[in-house]
Amino acid sequence: MQDLDPDDPRPPYRQVASALRAAILTRSLKPGEKLPSGPELAKRYGVARMTAQQAIRVLREEGLVVSRQGSGVFVRERTERPVGLRPHIERAFEAEKVTVDFAGFSGETLHGAMSEPLDKIRAGQVRPESIRVRILVPDPAQPWTLPATVDGLADSPAFRARATGIMQRHTEAVVEAVNELGELGLVADAAAEVRVAPAVPLFKLYVINDAEVFFGYYPVQEHTVKLDGDQIPMWDLMGKDATLFHHSADSDPDTLASQYVAQSKMWFDSVWGSVARPFAR
Repeated sequence: MQDLDPDDPRPPYRQVASALRAAILTRSLKPGEKLPSGPELAKRYGVARMTAQQAIRVLREEGLVVSRQGSGVFVRERTERPVGLRPHIERAFEAEKVTVDFAGFSGETLHGAMSEPLDKIRAGQVRPESIRVRILVPDPAQPWTLPATVDGLADSPAFRARATGIMQRHTEAVVEAVNELGELGLVADAAAEVRVAPAVPLFKLYVINDAEVFFGYYPVQEHTVKLDGDQIPMWDLMGKDATLFHHSADSDPDTLASQYVAQSKMWFDSVWGSVARPFAR
């Protein structure tokens, strides 16, 4: 039997889900492999059957496993799948060294996803040794090709001014929260930085702990925005409608998933270290 940690503040079903998640992501449980049954999991971890079922539900909601009627629960075959970002961000902060690289339009989703793990650090529930966050957004001081006005596909300085406020609100909140953890001594080494790039991304990208990548395209949709008192139709990038796909590196650097993570990291580093510059406040 694998005993759960009595000092872990998480409920037992979360601990069981975490153990199974780690086995899946490290390929101890391989794609397509059947998970132990509910009673077997309950016996293995010394929990009630209902607790084991709750743990499986968590993994199912995260897209890591799939249930087959009459056959059991299996690790999902594909490594590329639509996923929710939040549970993976939260789990990433359980590592000793946390790194989060984001490239996208505003950082709004990142801000929301990081709120709970940062709260857990303040409460002493998790304590990473270091945190490094890098945020890459488009330069609002330069004309944009998108978003653009529906009439004439023109850049809108008023829209960029509005977008600047949104970017600053969310990115500054992340930077201040991370840096505060270092200032308070809650994390020995904590730093976050925002830089701007000279091009507007048509996708959002997250590279987490150099081991997981989340990628999704921004749908371009017509969206009416109030600018300088007028209702202006814009071709806008709809971040909340972007479907994210997950790629997780494994022990073999030559697998497709491992190569995808490595190439995403290389792309981010190349932009960050060349054409990106600090976000002027």
